[in-house]
Amino acid sequence: MSQTVRIVKYFYAEIGDTPGEGRRLLEHLSEKGINLVAMTAFPIGKGRSQIDFFPASSVQLQKAAEDAGLDLIGPKKAFLIQGDDRIGALHEHLLNLANAGVNIYAANGVCDGSGRFGYVLWVSPEDFDKAANALGV
Repeated sequence: MSQTVRIVKYFYAEIGDTPGEGRRLLEHLSEKGINLVAMTAFPIGKGRSQIDFFPASSVQLQKAAEDAGLDLIGPKKAFLIQGDDRIGALHEHLLNLANAGVNIYAANGVCDGSGRFGYVLWVSPEDFDKAANALGV
């Protein structure tokens, strides 16, 4: 049951919360050959959403965003935990963070249906090095 924990860079953009806006951005990124390791989106206020992009190549994402007139903020850092899905798969990682006194700011995860999972974990910038140490990266 292997798991990996790695530091990933991400960028975010604030966009209008309108039907098709996310599809339009993803279509543009796809046409530019952008490989996303992860992506998450959520509302941030009336009529606005934030999209976090976790690219395989930061340089390529920045160029594609520029071509689309999309203002990116970042790079910022988060953790990506991936591995074999099983009951309690994240327990040890979260326990290590708690024991190190690190609070999780946000998290997002999914199982892929074939026995694997991915989990993105955000901590405050002040706690990032302490979290990296606790997670063994």
